[in-house]
Amino acid sequence: MIDEFVYVDGKKYRRGYTSGSCACGATKAALIMLLEKRNINEVRIGTPKGVDLDLKIDNISREKGWVQCSVKKDGGDDIDATHGMDIFARLELVQADQVPDFRSDLDSDYLFITSGQGIGRVTKKGLDIRPGRPAINRVPLKMILKEVQETLDEAGLDIYDYLGGRKILVTIFAPQGQEIAKRTFNSNLGIEGGISIIGTTGIVEPMSDEGWKKALSAELAIKRAEGRETIILVPGNIGRDIMAKSYGADLDGIVKMSNFIGYMLMETKRLGFKKVIIGGHIGKLIKLSGGITNSHSRVADARSEIMVANLALLGAPLELLKEVDACLSTDAMVDIIRDAGYSKVFKVLADKAASKAKVYMRLGQEDHMDIEVYLFSMDGSLLAKSQI
Repeated sequence: MIDEFVYVDGKKYRRGYTSGSCACGATKAALIMLLEKRNINEVRIGTPKGVDLDLKIDNISREKGWVQCSVKKDGGDDIDATHGMDIFARLELVQADQVPDFRSDLDSDYLFITSGQGIGRVTKKGLDIRPGRPAINRVPLKMILKEVQETLDEAGLDIYDYLGGRKILVTIFAPQGQEIAKRTFNSNLGIEGGISIIGTTGIVEPMSDEGWKKALSAELAIKRAEGRETIILVPGNIGRDIMAKSYGADLDGIVKMSNFIGYMLMETKRLGFKKVIIGGHIGKLIKLSGGITNSHSRVADARSEIMVANLALLGAPLELLKEVDACLSTDAMVDIIRDAGYSKVFKVLADKAASKAKVYMRLGQEDHMDIEVYLFSMDGSLLAKSQI
């Protein structure tokens, strides 16, 4: 079994399990109950992480030829919109002509997986799932296939004799899914109508950025699959709104990168974009000027140090450097620097940010990739645009 807790920055956090593990557990439990004609209240599944999970089974109902049940999503101490929701699986025996066309690509000659209420449908290219299919990722599908096969093997059944020409149809659904999906990234990814069944390890690691990063990567992949060669990366809503309102940028061509500057730059290179525009508040992007590629304040700050160093290189007087260093925000620095006549430092910072981005991405002439950086103040005015 997995250790229930993990320590991050000296604090103790509880692990959880993914929606994929919930769907897998509910499916396995439904199959066991169908085969053994009895109810169970717990089921054990394996995970890609190599550890087992014991999952509580709820909401059992059955009729001849089918059983359905649910597993409650437990995200542990992770911030997770789907935490506490019920993920259902309905497992039934059907004739071959009753297998729906709307189903996942990954199946077997006797097992088919579809989705129902509250599970989204993929509508855009660029994801691991083809458009027009249920938003159930490949890893959860493989988990379900594995657990179903192992359960049948343990029962000692000849599956084809048992089925007698019928098929096993699994329907994954989540009654709260459509509403909860509004609090997820799904709309950005072209997933409509509900949540996604996801997870690469089966386990939710608290305080981990990996799930967030993967969602951002998926959004980039969709933009590239649409044929876009230029992408605009912004730290958050301020950068997005300024780029859209003040510079007429297409909202569909903007992706919020959060604090993951370096990660997102490398993803744009991997996906083959030709031009990357980085636009945002100077308080975030000044860090890139100093070679910092994760802008979270817990990782690195150095805003004052970077600003003071570059002003000093321009010959700014010591009193100005001290005044800037004493500021509590970059916006306060901007006002002082403007009044002192040293606004040219913003252009220096923009150029350095673009240069540092190129160095981080290891761009050579053969890469044919342009980087531009726009630095804004909080009121949306352009402080500088890179020109290198």
